[in-house]
Amino acid sequence: MPPNSPAILYSARLALRRPSSQDISALFSIYGDPATNTFNPAGPYQTVAVAEATMGRWLAQWQQYGYGQWALSLREDPGQVIGFDGLTHALFGQQEKVNLGYRFSTQVWGQGLATELSAKALEFGFGPLDLEEIWAMVREPHQASRRVLEKVGLRQVDKVAEPLGGAGSIVFALNRADYKPA
Repeated sequence: MPPNSPAILYSARLALRRPSSQDISALFSIYGDPATNTFNPAGPYQTVAVAEATMGRWLAQWQQYGYGQWALSLREDPGQVIGFDGLTHALFGQQEKVNLGYRFSTQVWGQGLATELSAKALEFGFGPLDLEEIWAMVREPHQASRRVLEKVGLRQVDKVAEPLGGAGSIVFALNRADYKPA
């Protein structure tokens, strides 16, 4: 089992910490916002119960693997959660992979935080966690997230169709041998 994450990690502008049940309202606010779900065919969370279930899954992954989704804040305002990100176990087809994923409050969009955060997640994944590869999936029309993944070194490895029709998703991956720290 990989080592547990430190209580808090820092990038230049961000603080990343293990989430807790106190973060459910922030989770619902961010994941329930239609703008943050523009490219998500499931749409925004409709109830707090959905956010509670999500938090339960996240905390279970922390328990099982020693890492998972982080609650994000600006270093200058550590009490205000502005997003969630992490390295989580997810299915890519029939295979379980470590997935890099993030979602930020719309108030902080366009500031380069997703790129900064993704670089920190890769550093942690290929450093202390000693992972062999990290994957990510983004809806094909989501150009901003595709650019973020490419900036931090992930490369497109596949494209999958959307089971309900509409735009598919682009699958990205990066292995340790090709990783270049920022």
